[in-house]
Amino acid sequence: MVNDLGTAPVHKLLFKYAMPAIIAMTATSLYNIVDSIYIGHGCGALALGALTVAKPFMDICAAFGSLVGVGASSLLAIYLGEKDYDRANRVLGNVIVMNIILSAIVMAVGLIWLDPILLAFGASEDTLLYAHEYMEIILYGNILTHIYFGLNAMLRSAGHPRFSMTATIVAVVINIILDPIFIFGLKMGVRGAALATVISQAVAVVWQFTKFMDKNELVRFHRGIWRLNRHITSRALAIGMSPFLYNIAHCFVVIIINNQLKNFGGDMAIASYGVINRLTFVFAMIVMGLNQGMQPIAGYNYGAKKYDRMLKSFYLTALYATGVMGIVFILGECFPMLMTKMFTHDPVLIDLTIKPMRIICSSMLIIGFQMVTGNLFTSIGKAGKSIFLSLTRQVIYLIPLTLLLPMVFADPLDGVWWAIPASDTLSAITAVIVLLASRRSLHMHTTTAPLPQD
Repeated sequence: MVNDLGTAPVHKLLFKYAMPAIIAMTATSLYNIVDSIYIGHGCGALALGALTVAKPFMDICAAFGSLVGVGASSLLAIYLGEKDYDRANRVLGNVIVMNIILSAIVMAVGLIWLDPILLAFGASEDTLLYAHEYMEIILYGNILTHIYFGLNAMLRSAGHPRFSMTATIVAVVINIILDPIFIFGLKMGVRGAALATVISQAVAVVWQFTKFMDKNELVRFHRGIWRLNRHITSRALAIGMSPFLYNIAHCFVVIIINNQLKNFGGDMAIASYGVINRLTFVFAMIVMGLNQGMQPIAGYNYGAKKYDRMLKSFYLTALYATGVMGIVFILGECFPMLMTKMFTHDPVLIDLTIKPMRIICSSMLIIGFQMVTGNLFTSIGKAGKSIFLSLTRQVIYLIPLTLLLPMVFADPLDGVWWAIPASDTLSAITAVIVLLASRRSLHMHTTTAPLPQD
């Protein structure tokens, strides 16, 4: 039940809400790895590089989904904490309508200017065809993607983390089954991988609808919730602006990195970056799962003015996130060749990936804390601080360093690689400063211990 967010022990709640999200996010990240393995071995290194080029475009599409989904789910948790059930239901209806509108706009714009966008994102003459074929299918299914992610966020805040997890696992399993059939069996190449993704999300949306159509649910579909409400939409968009800007900023960073890598290392350097991203993505997704578990707990208890419980959820999540990112630090530093061989058998790509993997993974121990701190402010509706923390790593630090460090290093390619851990370090320091400066607004004075008791 939703009401246990304000009464059950926080560590048990975090396990209850985070574990399904972690399983779901891990399943998603493992799918991305399997997808990359299929494409890398079935379509070649250039296709893998094309997937890296297409990823920022996919992230932009996802950014508009997070603008609605994350903001609305945080708002839903707050309204449930305030026991304002009418507005909570209106949030659900507004999520569907806003996602349909935004996703249709993104799809239309993307399809009209697809090739120029991909070229700007770092595609070359050799990788453009692969990237175009993949993104064309993804864009046609963009409405389903937005609704899928938006409803999953709503399910977690409505007290159904396991149902949300099941929806994700359903999508992942169908995707993994369809990938080899379309890529190898039907010889569809990267188009097959994209089509498998869209079909799997369509099935998951049908599954999600069954829960919100249940008349016994507190938050459900019914008449009167579909008209856009200015208060709900504006507040949801304000809260969701932080993850939106983070994703948009990340996209522009990847675009800049891709172009710098193409200038100093060519298509194979971009493919190398794609391999490293796939590895770090797995563990970042686990942290995102922890964040998703923390979000309804922090939001509900902030709305209910139970600040000690809100803070404990943050402290525990930050601790676990640091441990998770410590694993990718060890893997990247100690076993870079083994990690790379999972994605490709190309000896040139393997050799090019070992050094940058060690460089990028050197800062993984501290980035988990920064991610959780930004999510805390999102969860309790502090949009301004959340937006600022989202922008520090991606815009304030990483973009300038990516452009400047190649001019400092003897090998410009090394400068591109080192810009990533340097920005991670600076952004983590900034998160500590913002957190300490926000002690009063977070009601940290109400607790005397780092981990207050339930």
